[in-house]
Amino acid sequence: MVDKRYSRNIKALSEAETKALHEKKVCVVGLGGLGGYVVEILARIGVLNITAVDYDVFDPSNLNRQLFSTEPYLNRAKTEGAIERIKHVNPAVRINAVKEKFTESNAVSILQNHDCVVDALDNIQTRLLLEDACEKANIPLVHGSIAGWYGQVASIFPGEKLLGKIYKNTKKEKGGEKELGNLPFTASTIASIQAAETVKILCGRSVIRKALIQIDLLDMEIQTVHL
Repeated sequence: MVDKRYSRNIKALSEAETKALHEKKVCVVGLGGLGGYVVEILARIGVLNITAVDYDVFDPSNLNRQLFSTEPYLNRAKTEGAIERIKHVNPAVRINAVKEKFTESNAVSILQNHDCVVDALDNIQTRLLLEDACEKANIPLVHGSIAGWYGQVASIFPGEKLLGKIYKNTKKEKGGEKELGNLPFTASTIASIQAAETVKILCGRSVIRKALIQIDLLDMEIQTVHL
């Protein structure tokens, strides 16, 4: 018998898949525009073990798009916002809050024992570090990034090294968001696609491999670029 909380998931997800989600562990690295939405969607769908990684605090510029960002939480840790919010959304979820900067020295120890990792970071070099750490820990990674009206998502399995191809030869720290900004509907859209890809990976369903999904919300176009 499925908990009534998840009853509307049934038909789209089987009871066995719902049970599997309860037992899986996901690590979301970054709790900003993408990460907040990803954590909440996963909590609502029934992923009960979530590690949330972010060392930063909320500031006023976050209020336009970050789900956990509210005026009472300004200057408070983003991990605190995640814990409080999810407590009210689904108290069965165990949030392992890691208020640390994600670095080469702690990367593998943070990621180990998870079934999937979500890239919700805001800079290129740390994304590349995250991909390398997932490779070492043998864990699939769901990448996402946004810039203005545009975003991209990729599901990356050990051995594929897609981010190394996407950001090959770049010396930039930030992507296009530095010039184009970050819009709330772009963040929620890309985060939703990331969450969907994560759920498919956790349930053993097929995902698009070795490809980058590009979303243009201005002209409403989606294209898949195979790498």
